[in-house]
This record gives sequence, structure tokens and C-alpha cells, in this order.
Amino acid sequence: MTDTLSRKAVNKAADDRMALYDAFLSLKTREEMDAFLSDLCTPAELRAFAERWAVARLLDQKSKSYREIAIEAGASPTTVVRVARFLREMQHQGYRLVLDRLSRKD
Repeated sequence: MTDTLSRKAVNKAADDRMALYDAFLSLKTREEMDAFLSDLCTPAELRAFAERWAVARLLDQKSKSYREIAIEAGASPTTVVRVARFLREMQHQGYRLVLDRLSRKD
């Protein structure tokens, strides 16, 4: 019985995550994204997302030390190391995907 409940909870979480992704994909403008994220996230969560994204962009420039990046982004050294690890090693490569797409737009 516990295995079935556990599997159901995992499946529901996956379904909920896909529904969230669909919601993101339905947004068409920065203003729509801002309205949705302002409702969905706390101000602290939004700041954390923006901070990690700033760190990823600075790391991608490859011109500053981790310490300099932490200071410029207002992030902890731990956050810089974590984002750097995701950029280098993690299988998802989400940061890399978006950084590359945005650099092609410029």
C-alpha cells in the first residue's frame, strides 16, 4: 500500500511540474512572465532566481574570479560554486541551453 501511495505522489508531482512548464510556455511577454512569477513566487525566491541567473551570465563571460562574481552578483561564494558546477558538470545543461540561445540572439 505504501509503495502505491508513494508512486502516486511521485506521479502527481511530475504531472504538476509538467503543468507548471505548460503555464510558463503559455506566457508571451516579459510583463506576463512578471505577473505570473510575482503571483507564484515570494520576493525572496525571485531574487534568488535572478541572482543565480546573474551568476551564470558572469561565469559564462569567463573574465572574473568566483570571488569577483560573488561580489558583483551579490551572491554567496557557495552559490557561485553551485552554479559553476551546474554549468560544467550537470546533465541537464539548462543554464548552457539558455545562455547559448540568448547569445545567438545578440
